[in-house]
Amino acid sequence: MTLRIDITGLPPDRLRLAASPLAELTAMLHALAAPGHHPHLAGWVADVRARLRPELAERLREAEFLWRSSQADFLFPARPRPALAQELDDVDRIDDETYMTAALVTTCGSNRAPVTAPSPLTDPKAREKALDLAQARGARQEAFAERLLADPAAVRARVRHTLEQCADAFFDAAWTGVAERLAADLRLKNDLLKHQGIGAALASVSGAVALASDGACITVDKLQDKSTAAHGTGVTFIPSVFNSPHLVVVHAPGWQPVVQYPVAEPDPPEPVPLETVRLRLDALAHPVRLRLLRTLARGPHTTGELAHTWGLTPPEVSRHLAVLRRAELLAARRQGRYIHYTLNVPAISALGPDLMSAVLR
Repeated sequence: MTLRIDITGLPPDRLRLAASPLAELTAMLHALAAPGHHPHLAGWVADVRARLRPELAERLREAEFLWRSSQADFLFPARPRPALAQELDDVDRIDDETYMTAALVTTCGSNRAPVTAPSPLTDPKAREKALDLAQARGARQEAFAERLLADPAAVRARVRHTLEQCADAFFDAAWTGVAERLAADLRLKNDLLKHQGIGAALASVSGAVALASDGACITVDKLQDKSTAAHGTGVTFIPSVFNSPHLVVVHAPGWQPVVQYPVAEPDPPEPVPLETVRLRLDALAHPVRLRLLRTLARGPHTTGELAHTWGLTPPEVSRHLAVLRRAELLAARRQGRYIHYTLNVPAISALGPDLMSAVLR
């Protein structure tokens, strides 16, 4: 599955790489709202939560769905500014309809309302539908949606004030610490863009981002099939220290495409393609293949040994081993006229400790 950004005829200078205080604050807020996504930030999350004033903590809970499961598009500026206040001023210039549509997206991967759809601000049926969707996501989101539809100006002012309070409480100090790292990453990316072109710059952003062979499309390896276009507007890439492991893409109709990518750690592991993950999950879904893996976890075995151990025919074992090898879960080594198969422990471990425990049990 792939998200595609059409860049046909886009001048190179329309591919923008810049740091955004607002997008980084959004990444921090997401880490606070969904700490399970960011175990490496556990210490930072615990420290910030311990120091939050009760009033601000409640404000963050009241609107956390704006950055928890599906971050609102207006939180990722297409034209980043040096200061958070400047970016919040730009958000204030968005009309109520656009703001409302972005704010009421219910969850990650959900469909945005078509540009021509009736507005919940003026159409009773559309309003009822929006509230029903919000209600399904919980009482807090329903209450927020009701307030936003009743008085957009008041809710927008409250959200801005909440973000400004975050700046005083924890963002300003954290931003000082990450700004230099973001600047260093941008120097590298912009140098690649200038001297080696878009393909090299995209490759350095993430292994999940690539330029299509015909140069007309940027592809992002995501669990969704979507497409958007950057004609006349460009594409903005925003580095982040706090959003790892996420790769956030603004792709809704009417919005300029924006990609927020994690700044790589020193010697980061190469991201595993989604197709490889799918192959591995499919391979592990068969009980016979799990039994074979349990045997191989204890040492190298030949096809004949595995057939004898599990009462199978060698052709049956060979077929299962071929599936496991395509999924890169096995390694094979020839010794004379025998081929010994061994478990690819790092690949199994990367799928999760529960699976590894079951295989070794």
